[in-house]
Amino acid sequence: MGIIFVYSFLIAFALPGPSEVVLVAPIDLGFPPWAHLGSIMLVSATGKAVGSLFAFHIGQEVKQSGPVTRWLRRSRWNVMEWSEKRSVELAQQYGYGGLAMALSVPFFPDTISIYAFAVLERDYTRFAVATFLGSLGRLVVTVAFVGGLFTVL
Repeated sequence: MGIIFVYSFLIAFALPGPSEVVLVAPIDLGFPPWAHLGSIMLVSATGKAVGSLFAFHIGQEVKQSGPVTRWLRRSRWNVMEWSEKRSVELAQQYGYGGLAMALSVPFFPDTISIYAFAVLERDYTRFAVATFLGSLGRLVVTVAFVGGLFTVL
């Protein structure tokens, strides 16, 4: 479970990978299947929320860092403009619920959303709750989708 926590923590701010991979972690906790899956989901969502707070802190620092912001704006793909535009739209329309919704989309890279919201927002507690709920929602949606596929097949 520690590896799941650390992986989820790192996914939130540094690793460009799928967070859903934790659902197939080869661990045996001796729990019934629903408790096993639920434990993995809670640990992963907690790890991602803590990692998101780290990203949030970095985002707060980046707002003060002119050279980093200038470099991102001049980059070939102008990541700042794209992510800010989408994040501002979500934040204005849905607030922290928009962040949770964005993070609930399976297999969509969430690190950009996390950093974009981190630069735009200021409330650590609401940010952590939104990332926790979004991360948990993402895993629930993934399990429901995969379970639905197996039912159909």
